[in-house]
Amino acid sequence: MPYGCYGKIIACDLTEGNWQVIQVSSAEISNWLLGSGLAAKILYQELRPELDPLDPESPLILMGGLLTGTFVPGACKAAVAGRSPLTGIWNEATVGGFWGAELKGTGFDGLILKGKAPQPSYLFLHCQGLEIRPAALLWNLDCFAATEALWREVGKDARVGTIGLAGTNLSRMASIIFDGRKSRAAGRGGMGAILGSKNLKAIVVKGEAKPAIAHPDRLRKSIRTNLEKIRAMSRGLSSYGTAGGLAAMEYYGALPIKNWRERRWEEGVKKTGGEAMASQLVSAHQTCFSCPIRCSKEVKVTEGMYAGLEGHGPEYETTAGFGALLLNQDLESILAANELCNRYGLDTISTSSVIAFAIEAKERGLLPRVDRTDPNLDWGNHRAIIDTIHLIAHRQGLGELLADGVRAAAERIGGGAAEFAIHTKGLEVPYYDPRTLGCMAVNYATANRGACHLESLSYYLVYGVPLLDFGYEAPPDPQSDQGKAKLCYDLQNYMAVYNPLGICKFLFGAGVGPKLLAEWTNAVMDWDLDMAGLMRMGERLFNLKRLFNVRLGISRKDDTLPLRLLSPEWNSEGDAGHGRRLEKMLSEYYQLRGWDQEGIPRPEKLEHLGLLSLAEEQQIRRVTSG
Repeated sequence: MPYGCYGKIIACDLTEGNWQVIQVSSAEISNWLLGSGLAAKILYQELRPELDPLDPESPLILMGGLLTGTFVPGACKAAVAGRSPLTGIWNEATVGGFWGAELKGTGFDGLILKGKAPQPSYLFLHCQGLEIRPAALLWNLDCFAATEALWREVGKDARVGTIGLAGTNLSRMASIIFDGRKSRAAGRGGMGAILGSKNLKAIVVKGEAKPAIAHPDRLRKSIRTNLEKIRAMSRGLSSYGTAGGLAAMEYYGALPIKNWRERRWEEGVKKTGGEAMASQLVSAHQTCFSCPIRCSKEVKVTEGMYAGLEGHGPEYETTAGFGALLLNQDLESILAANELCNRYGLDTISTSSVIAFAIEAKERGLLPRVDRTDPNLDWGNHRAIIDTIHLIAHRQGLGELLADGVRAAAERIGGGAAEFAIHTKGLEVPYYDPRTLGCMAVNYATANRGACHLESLSYYLVYGVPLLDFGYEAPPDPQSDQGKAKLCYDLQNYMAVYNPLGICKFLFGAGVGPKLLAEWTNAVMDWDLDMAGLMRMGERLFNLKRLFNVRLGISRKDDTLPLRLLSPEWNSEGDAGHGRRLEKMLSEYYQLRGWDQEGIPRPEKLEHLGLLSLAEEQQIRRVTSG
């Protein structure tokens, strides 16, 4: 048996109702790793650009990372990869918790799904193989109820990923929710809609195997040496969860307020941030598999109109989206919005963003009244926010207009609505303002799945997290664009190995650099990987995903920011930041990448990364510039 993984993937044809085991060679694993790395290689080879992402023949891949299920810190991640129904381009939605480790416990590394089951079904993967089971009675249940029902059927020791009504109703913002009220999500890009389009309600995994580790004693020693530093640098996450970052983002003027129109919300942050949540509503601290940080918070509301609500608390993005973005200072309602999105299986970033868009559209007289029962949307009206989430999940009234995200809603409304539709390549922008954080501008523009903070996490350096392996010791000037293209290039390459390895990216925030990550990988895999080799892997995988998007027509014309985030003016005090100098940063970035000035990887760069033959197999038509 190989170290770290098994070299076995199940390919399931849902239309025919059969499956087979595909063997993965050690050479492929050393080239692509697992998780979203090997998934990108498979999807690139099988991409048929003419198919809609919700076509039954469009594949979906769920795969654990190379180190997932080992005792490497944070080795909990699994990737859900495919072509996004929301954006139409590359997407990887990554989930923590325990599902990924349990998947590796089955003795298989992942699943490739094609076709459409003839009736509502769920998959049950265990050490003996895969079962396709009927799910008609589960189809209209929310994620929490469906998970409980599946646990009664297969045992509470199984791990469950399921879709709710958003997925079964094919909302292109639909997520996959794992383990019910624990609510770890593969949230972004609409991957829940792909499951719905395949007539799949859930994927249940239950295993007993453990990945082999080549040098366990060496690994334990390295972890012990670094564990206290990891815990010390992640103390804020341990205490307050990711929502603790709200105050820092407001301090830097990087918190999006009133659909990205205002800059300051100090009193609102005091009422809705992680500190307020911890002091009033957090009932327990939870962790993911093999993680020392414990950033997950359980919450409980005991009084008021949302009394009785309990479960996984909102993360930073959810708190910012249903709070500052909508001018909503009611903390309990933010928890309620989070729970509803988890029950229905809706991405909280896209959902809060499209509601902010709808409020501004109404303000401008552009929002059509679809139904007489449509809620009275207004800034800070938390009851209307909650009502709108219900409508989106059910595709009823106003919800039908909003259920496919900001870009689709703006196209349907017209009349200048694109001016305040905040997305890049169709993916709603996460809540770190690139006008203030210049390091995020070029990343949002070039990230492979659209506007994605996780493809660089460069704002961590503004927080004061050093990256000594690269020579980044002092925090960069957030208002300057100097050196930001290089910072983005370095961090995108580094972040590109985290999901394929199955490591939580918060380890980067805890000071884990590529040298230590290579050391842990070597101890598990019996490899001889150094920092340069790890970074070359990351660059190879980042470019492979770019090639995927190039085949779908992506180029420089798409590497941009929404109009509002390119604007030279704020509607309140403060400088507009440096989003308007994006073109200069892009040219620097393309040069570093070895891409031409249209954003297309040059043949010599592909050859250097070992991608040229793969690209030529697919007969890429390259665009060249003089």
